[in-house]
Amino acid sequence: MKIIKNSLLKLMLKNSMNKMAVNISEKIKNKNKLNTNNMNYSPYNLAQLYNLKYNNINLHNTSTGEILKIIKNFAWKNSQDFYEIPLKLLKISAPFIASPLSYIINKSLSTGIFPDRMKYSIIVPLHKKGALNNVANFRPISLLPSFSKIFEKVIYKRLLMHFQASNILTNDQFGFRNKLSTTNAIFKLTNIILSTLNNKKKCGGIFFDLEKAFDCVDHTILLSKLKYYGIKGRMHLLLESYLTNRYQRVKFNNIFSKWGKITKGVPQGSILGPLLFLVSINDLPSFIKRFGPHNTSIILFADDTSVLTNDLTS
Repeated sequence: MKIIKNSLLKLMLKNSMNKMAVNISEKIKNKNKLNTNNMNYSPYNLAQLYNLKYNNINLHNTSTGEILKIIKNFAWKNSQDFYEIPLKLLKISAPFIASPLSYIINKSLSTGIFPDRMKYSIIVPLHKKGALNNVANFRPISLLPSFSKIFEKVIYKRLLMHFQASNILTNDQFGFRNKLSTTNAIFKLTNIILSTLNNKKKCGGIFFDLEKAFDCVDHTILLSKLKYYGIKGRMHLLLESYLTNRYQRVKFNNIFSKWGKITKGVPQGSILGPLLFLVSINDLPSFIKRFGPHNTSIILFADDTSVLTNDLTS
């Protein structure tokens, strides 16, 4: 990576990067002239729209054994987290910290409060290509507290268990799903096209790559969808706490930007982020199939969306 020597330029770049990252969702919303103020995503309206009801999540405490297993599954790395704690040290100290950690996490599970100290992140931009004075030419890498990832893994396992037991996640989604990959998505895509052509019909497709999809998730809409899917009570409070009052700053060539408050999106580099994104986009296939052309098929790989239809008259 090239080194920028001018300190003032470096500082301006960092603050510009952080401002862009924090405000990216509003920029995209304004660019596309989107107005979501009148959209009603209440759990009641979603239930009326899709005519489905889900059981409430069963939230149970963690244990020392579960925490030990989570830490054990972390990779052996010398890299440091947000608080400059090496992951290797965390793994070595696991037998001594697992019990107090389980106590702290159980306290949060019972109160519905995610610790504020775990909501901070540092963005390390990696240069991709092009001019060094253009923030768009950098890829942001998020650095989070390791203890937050342990906490998130506990929440993740309970959420995933609930989603699987109630068959909530759409079968049209192939991203961030166990034992599913791009190969499965491509196989479904080619099968749909070949089947349509074999029936002497034409097949039309639209392929979307949603811009900054993870950064644009609306927290109010996401929390409403979670409640619709049975995430209520303490777990709902905990996830609301997890998403609110999050802050980040950029570290670039050992100079830090100002802190910026994150009001949209799911935390990049987190354990929960991908799963929460899947929830935010989960009803898209049902919505398109209900209100779009007949014989429409949807294939999702995270935010990459393919819409196929043989009804080319609509």
